[in-house]
Amino acid sequence: MGYILVSDAMSEEGLAPLLEADHVTVVQKNAHDVTDLHLYDALLVRSQTKVDAELIEKMSNLKIIARAGVGVDNIDIDAATKHGVVVVNAPDGNTISTAEHTFAMIASLMRNIPQATASIKNGNWNRSAFQGRELYGKTLGIVGMGRIGSEIAKRAKSFEMKIKAFDPYLQKNRADKMGIESVSLEELLESCDIITVHTPLTKATRGLINDENLALTKKGVYLINCARGGIIDESALVNYLDKDHIAGVALDVFEVEPPEAHPLLQYDQVIATPHIAASTKEAQLNVATQVASEVLSFLDGRPAQSSINLPALPKDVFEQMEPFYHLTKTMGRFLSQCMREPVKEVSITYAGEVASLETSVTTRAFLVGFLQERVDTGINDVNATMTAKQRDIHYGEKISTETKGYSNLISVEVRGEQTTFTLTGTFVQGYGIRIVNVNSFDIDFLPEGHLVYIHHNDQPGVIGKVGHILAQHGVNIATMQVGRKTAGGEAIMMLSFDRVLTEDVVHDLSFIDELDSLKTIEL
Repeated sequence: MGYILVSDAMSEEGLAPLLEADHVTVVQKNAHDVTDLHLYDALLVRSQTKVDAELIEKMSNLKIIARAGVGVDNIDIDAATKHGVVVVNAPDGNTISTAEHTFAMIASLMRNIPQATASIKNGNWNRSAFQGRELYGKTLGIVGMGRIGSEIAKRAKSFEMKIKAFDPYLQKNRADKMGIESVSLEELLESCDIITVHTPLTKATRGLINDENLALTKKGVYLINCARGGIIDESALVNYLDKDHIAGVALDVFEVEPPEAHPLLQYDQVIATPHIAASTKEAQLNVATQVASEVLSFLDGRPAQSSINLPALPKDVFEQMEPFYHLTKTMGRFLSQCMREPVKEVSITYAGEVASLETSVTTRAFLVGFLQERVDTGINDVNATMTAKQRDIHYGEKISTETKGYSNLISVEVRGEQTTFTLTGTFVQGYGIRIVNVNSFDIDFLPEGHLVYIHHNDQPGVIGKVGHILAQHGVNIATMQVGRKTAGGEAIMMLSFDRVLTEDVVHDLSFIDELDSLKTIEL
C-alpha cells in the first residue's frame, strides 16, 4: 500500500488514476498541516507548496515529487536528489494554455483592450484615446524556443508577423524549418517590436533582460512575461517606463507573488493577470492527469518519463535496457564485496548492442549496486552519481568494438588504493545475465545467491582440499566454475551454495596453503 499526499488543489478528474487505484491511499491536504509526513511515498504539488530541504527531510519515505505544471522553482531539486527522490513535472500539459494566454496578452496590449474596457465601464466613450497597433508585419522576438515558444511562433505566423528567436540550444535546421530567424539576444533586443520571454528561471536567466540591455531596444517596444517572474528585471521596467521608452508591458508573473502595491501596477500601459497563463480547465485537467499517471506508474516500479533529476526513458527503451540494468547493478554489488578498500576510480566499457543504448542508465545502476554496501544513506538511481562524487569516486564510460564473440559485453575496472579488480558480464537471451571474465580469467557463471570467489595456484588436489573441508562441515556445493590462464599458474574458482557459509567454514578454508585469497559474496 502506497501513501500519496496531494498538497495543492488539483482537478479531481485529473487525479482519477490515483483516486481509483485500490493499492494507494490519497490524502488531499497541505503538506505543512500534515503531522505524519514520514508515511508518504509521493508528493504532488502545483506552485503554492514550497518543497524545501526541511520538508523533504521530514518526508523520510518519500520516493517521488510531482509538479503539476512545467516550472519546478518551488522545489529544491538538489535536496531531493541528495535524498534519492525523483522529481517529475508535466512538461506538455499546459503548453497550449500558456501559449494562448501569451498571445492574448500581446493582442490586448497592442489594442489597449483592458484600458478601453475599464474606461467604458466607467461611463466613458473615448475612441481616440485607445488607438492601437496591428500585429501584421511586426517583428516578434521570442526568448526561449521550447514547447511554449514554438507554439507562440506558430500563432504569430498566422498573423503574418516576422519572428526572431534567441535560444542557445536552437538548431539552425529547426529554425529554418519553422521559418524563424535565430539571432543573438542583443540582435533580438535591437530589432524586435514585441519581445516575449519563455525560459525557465535559473541563475543564468534571472535578470536576463535588465537595465543595461533594455537600452538596446527600440523606443516604443512592447514586453511580455508569462513565464517566470524575475527573467525581466522589474526595476528596469519601471526605469524605462518612466523614460517613456517602453510602449507597454504585459505580466502574468512577478518576482514576488502576489505583487501587492507594486509600482509597475501604477502605469496605464501595464496590464497584468494573477499568474493564470496555465489556468484553463483543459490545462489543469491535463497536468493533473499526467502527474497522477506518472506517480502511479513509478510506484508500480516503472521508470519515470518526465524526470527532472533522472534520465527519462520511454517504456520500449527501458524494456531494452532492463537486462543490462540488472546486469550492471549486480556487477556493482559483486565488485563492491570483492574490493573491500577505498576506491578511487571506476571505468565502464560497453561493446556490442548495449553500446547503442542509453548507457548513462546502466552506469547509474552499477554505482547503485557498488555504493549500497559502502554508505550509510539510501542509494538509488537518483543520488548514486552525486554520492560517488561526494566520496571522490571518479567514474567514466567508454565504447569499444571488441565483443569477443558476444552480442553485448560490459566490462568494469575498479581501481582502489591498493588493488585493481576487473569484471566482465553479458546478457544472453534465454540464459540471462552471466559473468564471463574475472580479473582476466575467462569463466562463465550466473551471479546470484551465496558465492565464494577463490584465487589460488593451479596445483593438483586444490579443489579436493576445498571439497574436503566443505564436506567436513556438511556444506554442499551447488555449482562450481574454474578458470586459469596457464597450466600450473594462477587460477580461480567460483562456488555457489544453498546457504551462507558460516565463519568457521571460511576460517578453515583460508588455511589451505594453495589459496591466495577467498572472498564471500552475497547477491
